[in-house]
Order: sequence, then structure tokens, then C-alpha cells
Amino acid sequence: MAHYSPERREALLKKLLPPSNMTVAELARQEGVSEQTLYNWRKHAKAGGAAVPGDKNRTEDWPAEAKLAVVIETAALSEIELSEYCRSKGLYPAQVREWREACLTGQQSSREQRLNECAQARSDKKRIKELERELQRKEKALAEAAALLVLRKKLNAFWENDSEEN
Repeated sequence: MAHYSPERREALLKKLLPPSNMTVAELARQEGVSEQTLYNWRKHAKAGGAAVPGDKNRTEDWPAEAKLAVVIETAALSEIELSEYCRSKGLYPAQVREWREACLTGQQSSREQRLNECAQARSDKKRIKELERELQRKEKALAEAAALLVLRKKLNAFWENDSEEN
């Protein structure tokens, strides 16, 4: 089994990235490395948080993890450094800005979602209290109606007994 240095691995993985955008099969034939080895290296690079596009050549088709990795890598870069980074990865600075906005929007929407959940919980509690009060009122009315029926039955029984005695 062949052993490859980390520098060689990085160099081969860079050929999978833009601007080269070579396919795994093409790179395997050109460099004499098995396709499975390249797929494994790419998988480990993704797991390590590297911005590796995967099977897709278009940056719009990159997985969310790769986009997030790019956003994190470029967070502290100046405009010039960002442009250089984008050229090396085959990206546009506008794409990175869009991805950053999407990350921020996702965080903001989670805050808004928590606020909406709290408001919904409050309204649910209020509705539950109203329903419980209505249920108690109806139970009292039902108990009163049942008591009246029992009294009516006793009264009718009393009057029937009274009429039989006369």
C-alpha cells in the first residue's frame, strides 16, 4: 500500500478545487493515485472543515458545510485578501457575502423563532385559562341542572304519595 506525504495530499486535493476543477477520475489517471484514495482524502478534508466542493463543479451546489467553512475562513480577511482567496477557490466575493448573509439570517431567524414561540406559549396559556374557566362554569351549570332534576323527581314523588293518601 502506497503512503503519501501530507504535502502531496494537499497538492492533489487542490487540483480538485477551482480553478482546476478536475474530476476525481481524471486526477486519478493523471497522478496514478486510486480513485478511492482521492475520495477518502476528500471526505476527511470535508470532515476537518475544509472547503471542498464535493462531486459538484458549480459553487452553488456546494454543501452547506463547505459554504460555512468558506465564510469562517474569510471572516477576518480584508477586501483584497478576500479577492485573492476567492480567485484561488474559484469563487466570487459576492458569493461569499451572500453565504455570510445567509448564515446571519439563519441566526436572526432562530432568535425571532424563539420570540414567536414565547409569544405563542403566552397566548396558549391565556387560551387554556379561558377554556378552564368556561369548563368550570359549565360544570357548575350541569351540577345545578342535575340537582334541579333530582329535586323535581323528589317533589313529584312526594306529590304522588300525597295524592294517593287523599
